[in-house]
Amino acid sequence: VLLTAAFTVLSMPGARAQAPQPAKVAIINAQKAVADTGEIKKAQATLEAKYKPRQTAIQNLQTQLEGISKQLSAPNITPDREAQLRADGTQKQKELQRLSDDLNADVNYERQDILGRAGRQMTEVVKKIAEERGFDVVIDITNTIYYKPALDITAEATAAYDKAYPPK
Repeated sequence: VLLTAAFTVLSMPGARAQAPQPAKVAIINAQKAVADTGEIKKAQATLEAKYKPRQTAIQNLQTQLEGISKQLSAPNITPDREAQLRADGTQKQKELQRLSDDLNADVNYERQDILGRAGRQMTEVVKKIAEERGFDVVIDITNTIYYKPALDITAEATAAYDKAYPPK
């Protein structure tokens, strides 16, 4: 009787256990995908041009400080001249530190703003690719130990991003 009941259940339509379909997976190097976009490359060039004068001012101060250091190491420097050079060096060092800090803060703020926006847009592009290609999951390469290169959609994501968000 038990055997007959089991056979009856197994012969019922839909009662058989179906093997689960394997998940369709893709891999992406999200950082590279964003960094390789035309928008990011253009933004990098724009940032470099925008902050070039401030970088030049910093380099000039560094050169002046090197000159002061050489003068201070010269033989037979008078005490008055040494005091003046040290005071100039201290003032220039403070100015250099302030300019460097301001430049770093401004560049980091703009860079984070640009990368944040691009990252959000890339997420939308990757979601669209996943839906179009039927991927169940897209994994960032950051914590991936091994994957088949055929699963990598990084270049495809960058190309789709450039198409969706061309550099202005």
